[in-house]
Amino acid sequence: MTLTQKEQTLLKDLEKEERDCIEKYTRYSSQASDAALKTLFDDICSTERTHLETINAIKSGKTPSMGSSTSSSSSSSSSSSSSPSSSASGSASSGKNSGLSDSRKTSGGENGDAYLVSDALSTEKFVSSLYNTCIFEFTDQTLRDALNHIQKEEQEHGKKLYDYMASHGMQG
Repeated sequence: MTLTQKEQTLLKDLEKEERDCIEKYTRYSSQASDAALKTLFDDICSTERTHLETINAIKSGKTPSMGSSTSSSSSSSSSSSSSPSSSASGSASSGKNSGLSDSRKTSGGENGDAYLVSDALSTEKFVSSLYNTCIFEFTDQTLRDALNHIQKEEQEHGKKLYDYMASHGMQG
């Protein structure tokens, strides 16, 4: 399969975002106070690793098979990213909220967890929108289907994060 220059650039952006997601969810899992939130972050991180493998397979010229949804088999499977890519709008929900004090960002307990899950949800919104753009830019239908599959998982992650927030009385 031959990728256009634009597709190659978009794949680099997606790879960066998936790597950032893995780093963010790994860090957030270790920082979270609530065991259920740690598990949610770990599950999301696992799915993000799968997304990164898929993106790297596409970059190397392989056509991924997206048989079954990894998220439907896991009750907490989720995905996210931490910072916007260079080609995307940098001020989108990249997970950076300078309006929060350092103590809220790093403190334990519910306030710290509220920041972590809120930031993760913002990241999911951003990553999902990046996948949306890529789906429209790719010419090969099989690759579009693979990216759409990942985007749906990103949206499921966002829902799980939102549901966690709602069940714990956190404003989203």
